[in-house]
Amino acid sequence: MEFRDLKKQYAALKQDIDQAMTEVAASGAFIMGGAVKELEHELAQYVGVKHCLTCANGTDALTLALKALGIGKGDAVFVPDFTFFASAEVVSLEGATPVFVDVDPRTFNMDAKSLDDAIRSVHDNMTLRPKAVIAVDLFGLPADFTTLRTITKREGMYLIEDGAQGFGGSVKLPKPDGEGFDVHRACSFGDIATTSFFPAKPLGCYGDGGAVFTNNDEWAALIESYRVHGKGSYKYDNVRIGLNSRLDTLQAAILRVKFKAFKEHELADVNRFAEYYTQLISGMTRFIKKEILITPPYIPEGYTSSWAQYTVQLSVPSGNGTFNREVLQAKLKAKGIPTMVYYPTPMSAQTAFKELHSFALTPNASRLSKSVLSLPMHPYLTREEIRMVAEQLISNI
Repeated sequence: MEFRDLKKQYAALKQDIDQAMTEVAASGAFIMGGAVKELEHELAQYVGVKHCLTCANGTDALTLALKALGIGKGDAVFVPDFTFFASAEVVSLEGATPVFVDVDPRTFNMDAKSLDDAIRSVHDNMTLRPKAVIAVDLFGLPADFTTLRTITKREGMYLIEDGAQGFGGSVKLPKPDGEGFDVHRACSFGDIATTSFFPAKPLGCYGDGGAVFTNNDEWAALIESYRVHGKGSYKYDNVRIGLNSRLDTLQAAILRVKFKAFKEHELADVNRFAEYYTQLISGMTRFIKKEILITPPYIPEGYTSSWAQYTVQLSVPSGNGTFNREVLQAKLKAKGIPTMVYYPTPMSAQTAFKELHSFALTPNASRLSKSVLSLPMHPYLTREEIRMVAEQLISNI
């Protein structure tokens, strides 16, 4: 069993992927060829924003967003403490200061109260300017952007959506006239949003890739320039210091094929499989007395996840005992079941950030780093495999 089975996906899509790659090879347009612009148009239309600009990877996508917003020295950028390193790394690379915020223990996403506390602490400290919030759609679930937007508007800050894991997720929100609801997709929630096409992501290519989404024409023009060495009116007119961050045509062609499958069935499949996981784990643990409590992922009403990961929490109900997660992982591996821990170290505890001032307490991030476990999840699982994983998880605790 694979944790995320890209081989099965390729087997299912082989004919169309092979044809797409062959057409790119025959065209000779390997950098910024026609498939890139076609993909950008399709992604922008799906997300529901005016502009989509692809780039070399998800980290560059965040970097391009920060550059477009003018983030730099003296700026405080608020980032969840429980997420992948790149979400804060890019802030430091721009000369700004990441400020770590706690997460909601159920959704794993940025906690609004902790954000408020951190902003207040930064104001009191008076050494930094609160400038932006990077809210991560962790494990595929969109963050609480309605509440976060209220805070950033009040403070005059930018709201950046890091949708590296969230592409395909969505939220039902009331229509402006109050009559019914509209579905808003991930990568449409912030002032500017980003995603990653790393192979293991919900929509992944066969290398690195990323994209930035925005409705702002000025920012889109800046990103268009920054991603190609800060170019101006033509290739050798360089008007600013930029990056070499373009999506290869080959990757764009592959993504177009995979995006079609993603829309037609893959997103629906992972949601169906996640529901089955939760039913099995909840049902089995209800009737089996265990010293370790297994808590399935929580999806708020009106939200849909793209299930970049299916992550359970393992805890001792009494609060007095401990468990060895590594031993459990070894037992499952012996049964042919791969598992992963995202993330074993909170951002604030990373060596690279050890000198940063702590503006907020992050107890939930610390606890989650010790209790989470991600199980195999992808659109090409079978119900039999899911049942086997659930049974072995429970029997080996």
